[in-house]
Amino acid sequence: MGASAEGAAATISRLGFASGQVVQEIGYDDDVDFDLRDAIEDVTGNDLVDEDYEETVDAVLLWWREGDGDLVDALVDSLASLVDGGVVWLLTPKSGRPGHVEPSDIGEAAPTAGLSQTSSIAAAPDWSGTRLVTPKAARKR
Repeated sequence: MGASAEGAAATISRLGFASGQVVQEIGYDDDVDFDLRDAIEDVTGNDLVDEDYEETVDAVLLWWREGDGDLVDALVDSLASLVDGGVVWLLTPKSGRPGHVEPSDIGEAAPTAGLSQTSSIAAAPDWSGTRLVTPKAARKR
């Protein structure tokens, strides 16, 4: 396992993924972090499913870049298949990277979409992760 893959494995434990979970990926492009994706698939034992998946999912990975459109709409769409108590991980380019999204934009969009921000982490070398949950799920933690 390379250094980057080891870092991704360590991040997975902080993201809270577990064996058997189904994780939907939205916003995939050639700039996503492949080590992070692979580590999530290794932990869950499942391939990531795309936005066309029609069953319920335990978590959503939403790769989002400045200029991708309306963040509120994307967050609302990310909830369509999410189980009650599920988590949306909003992954945005870190500061100074192309497509960086200001934290204030996330702070404004999340409640409008019916989500609460609970934590933020360095998810990958070029990506920050923001954990978003429905307010009911936030109270359970």
